[in-house]
Amino acid sequence: MFPFLRRGPGRLTPQQVRQQTRDGKVVPLDVRETPEWRAGHASDALHLPLSRLMAGASLPAAVRDKPVVTICRSGRRSQQAVKVPAGRGVEATDVAGGMTAWTRAGLPVTSEGGSGGGIA
Repeated sequence: MFPFLRRGPGRLTPQQVRQQTRDGKVVPLDVRETPEWRAGHASDALHLPLSRLMAGASLPAAVRDKPVVTICRSGRRSQQAVKVPAGRGVEATDVAGGMTAWTRAGLPVTSEGGSGGGIA
């Protein structure tokens, strides 16, 4: 699914992720820690901190049926996180530049309370 949309080694731009999420093709998975998530995240993203993912936490049910796109603040943790779902047989890639690139692209960010947020 991802080969024709890759930017670099298997990475997608924030705009590509937004469009594929809207089309129902992928599930964004935010792997930042809870305080970062609460400050602001992509509105359609699910949350599973990298620390829990690496400790063996189950993937959210929605991820089991679609490819997952991991996202963090800058793209470093999400590159690590991709290995976990891929190792469990789930197609996975990540967002180049993370939430920093997401906000620079002017894409929506939501806080835990549902209002506009920022990145931490």
